[in-house]
Amino acid sequence: MAAITASMVKELREQTGAGMMDCKKALAETDGNMEEAVEVLRKSGAAKAEKKASRIAAEGIAKAVIDGGNAVVVEVSSETDFVAKNEVFQSFVESVAKQALKSSLNGGLDGEDIEALLSENYVEDSSKTVKDALVEKTATIGEKLSIRRFEKASGDVVVSYIHGGGRIGVLVAADGANDDAAKEALTNVAMQVAALNPKYISDADVDQAYIDHETEIIKAQMEADPKEAAKPENVKQGMIKGRISKLLKDVVLLDQVYVKAEDGKQTVANYLASVNKALVIKKIVRFEVGEGMEKKNEDFAAEVAAQMNA
Repeated sequence: MAAITASMVKELREQTGAGMMDCKKALAETDGNMEEAVEVLRKSGAAKAEKKASRIAAEGIAKAVIDGGNAVVVEVSSETDFVAKNEVFQSFVESVAKQALKSSLNGGLDGEDIEALLSENYVEDSSKTVKDALVEKTATIGEKLSIRRFEKASGDVVVSYIHGGGRIGVLVAADGANDDAAKEALTNVAMQVAALNPKYISDADVDQAYIDHETEIIKAQMEADPKEAAKPENVKQGMIKGRISKLLKDVVLLDQVYVKAEDGKQTVANYLASVNKALVIKKIVRFEVGEGMEKKNEDFAAEVAAQMNA
C-alpha cells in the first residue's frame, strides 16, 4: 500500500475543497491514486464545496454570544434565505460565534482575521479545523457557505440584539455599571443601533475625513443651485456648518433622538444619563447580512424550468 503523505492530502484538499480526514480516507481507499480519490470524494459528496466556490453567498445570518463582559458577533453567509433559516446552518453559525469568542478570550483572535479562525481546531470537534467543518457543512447543506466576518466587544456590561431572525446583529459594550437597569438601557440602545445605523458613538469619534468629504458634497450641491451659489461666502459657510451639524445628529449615536422618547426630543445621551450617569458606551458593532455585497437576481421559476428541462 502506498504511503499517504501530508503533501498528497494537501493537494487533494486544494483540488476538491473537502476536509482533511475525508481526503486522507479517500487516498487510503484508492492506494494513493489522486484521480480515483477525487472520484471517491465526488461520489460521497465531500467535494461539493469546490463546485460552489464561485457562487455568490449574500444571504445568511448574524449571531452573537456573550461571556460576562465579553461578546462576539459573527456573520456567516449562505446563498439563499431558505438555507439561512435551516436549523443545521443556524447551529453551525452559533458554534462559529463560540469559536471566535473562545479564541479572543484566550488571547488569540481579535478582529476580522478569518484565515486564522479557519485554521483553528473546531470547538465542536478538535479532530478537524473550522475550515474542515465549513467545507463539510457546505457539502451537507448543498450551498456555498462563508464565514464573512466577526468582531469582539468588551466592557463592564455587554448586550446583544438580533433583529429579523439574524438579518441584523448588534453588540453594545459600556463601562460604569452592570446592573439590570444598565442592561435594559443598553438593550434599548442596541435596538436603536439596529434601526438607525449610527456611524459613530460620540462627536469625538467623528473622523475629520468624513466631515471634509461631506462638506465637499454640500459645497457641490450649493454650487449647483443658482440661488445658493449667489449667496455671500460668509452666508455659505454658515449654511454648510448648519447642514453638517444636522448630519451629525443622524450619524452620531449619542446625538440621535432616542427612538422611544415620549417627547420626540430626548437624545440617546440624555436617555442614558437618566438611567445612570456613570454609564459610558465604549463600543458598538452592527452587522447587516450581505451589506456591501453583490446579490444574485434570481428567477426561481426560470431555475425550476431549467432543472426540469435538464
